[in-house]
Parts: sequence; structure tokens; C-alpha cells
Amino acid sequence: MQRGCGILYPVSSLPSRFGIGCFSKEAYEFADFLEAAGQGYWQILPIGPTGFGDSPYQPFSAFAGNPYFISPEKLIEEGLLTWDEVNGRDFGQDPERVDYGALYRNRYEVLQIAYERFKERGGQTTSAYQEFCEKESFWLEDYALYMAIKQQQDGKSWQDWDEPLKKRSKAALEKAREELADRIGFVCFQQFKFEQQWESLKAYINGKKIKVIGDLPFYMALDSADVWSHPEAFQMDKNLMPTAVAGCPPDAFSATGQLWGNPLYDWTKLKKSGYAWWMQRIRRNQEFYDVIRIDHFHGFAEYYAVPYGEESALKGTMKKGPGMDLFNALKEQMGEIPMIAEDLGTVTEENTKLLKDSGLPGMKVLQFAFTSWNSVYVTHRHEKNCVVYTGTHDNTTSRAWIEEINDGERSYVRRYINSIYTDYGQFVWDFIREAYRSVADLCIIPIQDYLVKGKEARMNCPGVADGNWQWRVLPDFLSPELAESIRQLADVYQRMPS
Repeated sequence: MQRGCGILYPVSSLPSRFGIGCFSKEAYEFADFLEAAGQGYWQILPIGPTGFGDSPYQPFSAFAGNPYFISPEKLIEEGLLTWDEVNGRDFGQDPERVDYGALYRNRYEVLQIAYERFKERGGQTTSAYQEFCEKESFWLEDYALYMAIKQQQDGKSWQDWDEPLKKRSKAALEKAREELADRIGFVCFQQFKFEQQWESLKAYINGKKIKVIGDLPFYMALDSADVWSHPEAFQMDKNLMPTAVAGCPPDAFSATGQLWGNPLYDWTKLKKSGYAWWMQRIRRNQEFYDVIRIDHFHGFAEYYAVPYGEESALKGTMKKGPGMDLFNALKEQMGEIPMIAEDLGTVTEENTKLLKDSGLPGMKVLQFAFTSWNSVYVTHRHEKNCVVYTGTHDNTTSRAWIEEINDGERSYVRRYINSIYTDYGQFVWDFIREAYRSVADLCIIPIQDYLVKGKEARMNCPGVADGNWQWRVLPDFLSPELAESIRQLADVYQRMPS
């Protein structure tokens, strides 16, 4: 990997007049900002359809796109909507926060109007639409049916559907396809427009010699189209209930561990199929992104299995994952794929060996570097084959972090990065500069840190159920002066795109 730099900025955090960041003109303007700032990468969070809790890491599908990211502005340009049909709708009142409730109540109504007009104009008979549906049929048919049934069932989990639908009786599915044909068509329309708009935006980004780093969640939500349509890929019993679920063992942060509740993969069955479901998933992510960041990379080496029904993670056990067998299969079937391993968390011999054997770059987060004198995250211990971050979407902002750490840690940071400033804003920029100095091939900085935002701009607080995934940048907040300041860092530390 060539020495470079980029910005972590979720699509949902972009400004727009539609309540959430989307593929509107502001996304294209940010691509222009990246170019002006001498950046070669735009890292985003997962772009799948969000479910309970609004987390992009708990999507309804491993393959589909988030309908909220479809730009009404682009649909207006196509003649599928009018401004009168969009203006005045409540997509959320606070430009700095996403109101997912308002989006759920109003965004689909707007998309439904566009869908009706699309049908009237014969959109479903066009070669572009039919080719898309055929090309993506391996996941689209199940996903569209799942979402249509879910809407009919008032949002109930598929595990609470009637037995024939839950267990995918052929007759029940055929009947549902017939009865829900128009709802299924609406879901396919959303995915078609998502695909078109994302391809257009990505082509614009790539045209500026900027690559997109996308995020691939490791686990799937139990209530997802994938678990419903491919239960054989997961550890499920004959009644389609999980036999064990994901979590992590007790540690210094939690005496009872963490119970995540995601169904676990049946790696034995997956291996027999050549890891077919995973191969399809990674191939789909290749369509979306230039570089894939694999979340929870440690799960491929070993994973924590908690018996289903337990109220805590205390009775879980560590199990071996597929290890290099999966990555060898991936290379054999698909060649070399640019990837980043999210290797944060408890470090063991097994996951350290897998990272080394795979050759993938891991992550070094500077906020983790100053709690001990021998941390692997301090910059003098970095290697070239890694990606350095000040923080991630799961961290607080660097300004909040510097304000919240104790006096001893703050003194250590100040001496290490040679910061003479008492002003926290200057301190944050010194911290960013430390990341740029690293020998790491790639340096990624969250947009919140460039804006010197405090804890109000935190994207996610793990273990806290409410208030996550909401923060947004205000319109016109990214100035040419900021782009120039970032460009100077990229230039002096030789991270400019060639």
C-alpha cells in the first residue's frame, strides 16, 4: 500500500436538507473537499439498511443498501418527484442530529411516490432495471420478500412469523410473492435507485483519484434476511433458533462479559460449501468499495460462544474460527483483495498469528496508546503495514478524550507528541500531526477531529442503547481554509496521492 491519508466520515453524517446524509450534492462536494485537502481515501461506515437501534452494524441485509441514502434531489432531477412533494415533510428538525423516527415515518412515503411514477413510466420494463434485478437476484429476491413480509407483519421478527413463512415452505413463499408483488417491487426499486446513485457518486470520487474504504460488519442481526434465507450458514437448531450467540468474555471492563446476541456462523458447513455465502458477501462489497475494512477480524481466529437464552456472557466458551482456511479460499476464488483488518480488542496468540499470516494491515488507534508505558499503539512501535487512526467511530472525539483522561495520562501525551499548547484545539491538531508522522502506510482521521468537536459529536458509545449514529456536520462547515490546513499535513508528511 502506498503511503497515504484519508478522512473517516459516515454517509449519514453528511449535511443535507433530507434529515440524514445521502447521495446528494453535499456528498459530491465532500469529494471535492477531499481532493482539495490532498486526501486519497474516504472511509465510511456500513451502508446497509439499518434495523433495531439504527446501528449500521446490525443491518437487515449483508447485501442491500440503505434506502435513507437515496437522494430525493436526484429523484427530482429524474422527474420521479417534485420539490412540492418533498418540501415541508418532517425528516427531522435538528440539522446536527439524525431523527430516525421522522425518517421512518416520512422518507418511505416520498420513495413510494417516486416508485409509483417509476411504474407509470414503464421503469420496471427497462433493460437497466431488469439487468440489475437479474444480476443481484441471488440476494435481492430473498431480501425483497423478507422486507415485504416484515412490513405486512408490522415489523415482527421473522422468528415470530407463522411456521410456513418462518421455515420457508415453498407454497407459503409462492403465495407471499403473489400477494405482496407490489411491495416486493417497491423494495427492488429502492435497491435499484440506491445502486444507481452510489455508482454515480463512487465514479465521481474515483475520478478524483480517491478510493472508498467501506466497512463490512462481521456478525449479522438475528432478524435479518440473511439468517432467514440462509439458516444453514448459522448455528441454528431444527426450530430455527440459535444454539449459541456471540459475545465477549468477562474482562476488566465488565465482570459478566458482553452478550451481543448475534447468531454464530456454522463454519463447518460453510467450509463444505467453499464458504459460498462469505464469498458472495465479499464480492458484493467489492462492488461497493475499493478497500474493505473487516470489522471484528479476531472472529475469524476465534470467537466467544454463549449458549442461547443465557442472560449474561458468563457461561460462554472460546471456539476456533476458520482462520487462514477462509482467506486462502478467498484468494483462490477472487485473487488479492485490498482489505484492512479491524484487529482491536483483546490480543491473543491466535489472532496475532492470523493477522500476520493473512498479511492484512491492522489498526493502530492513538487514543489507546497512552494508558500504559508499553502500549503497542504508540507511534514508535508502529510498522508500515498498518493503518493509524486518532480514534474510530466507537471512540469519543479526540478533544473529548484529551479533556477526560487523567492528569498523568495527559502529561504523558503532551510530552510524547511534544505539544506545548494549553489550548485543547491546538492540542488536537498536534495529536492529528502525530498520526500523520507515523510510519503506517495509511493515516485516517475522523472528520470530528479536524473540526475539533467535543463529546457531542461522538458517533457511537458501545454498550449504550440510545443516542448513537446520529451526529451530523452542519451545512457549509468544511471551509477551503480547513482543506488547505489538511493538505499541508498531507504534503509535509508525504501522504499526498500521486
